[in-house]
Amino acid sequence: MSANLFTGTWRIVWMSAWDQDYVDMEVPGHVTFETARSGRFQFGLVQGQMDCRRQGRRVDFTWEGADEGDEMSGRGIAEIVDGELHGHLYIHLGDYSAFRAVRRSVATDKDGTGL
Repeated sequence: MSANLFTGTWRIVWMSAWDQDYVDMEVPGHVTFETARSGRFQFGLVQGQMDCRRQGRRVDFTWEGADEGDEMSGRGIAEIVDGELHGHLYIHLGDYSAFRAVRRSVATDKDGTGL
């Protein structure tokens, strides 16, 4: 996923399965697409490393990570819609959630955490 529309940090502003207080419990919830095919995310106490495959304005990914120290994995999809990242994150044999995220900028970085 070299330089493309997804690269950078996206601030999670809504999830269908969890309220915003949980999403931002430890750090501001975010999805970060790095160079090549890698990325990472965190919301609440769930964090993961992603293996991404981009197809135009859509990205599919698998992920491995943890929730409060318990190993977990899953998959997800996301696409850019009107400048926002819209997607779904699935935990293997567990919960799933739709999400929306906005590209991180100085305007969205109100708490000074850099996310």
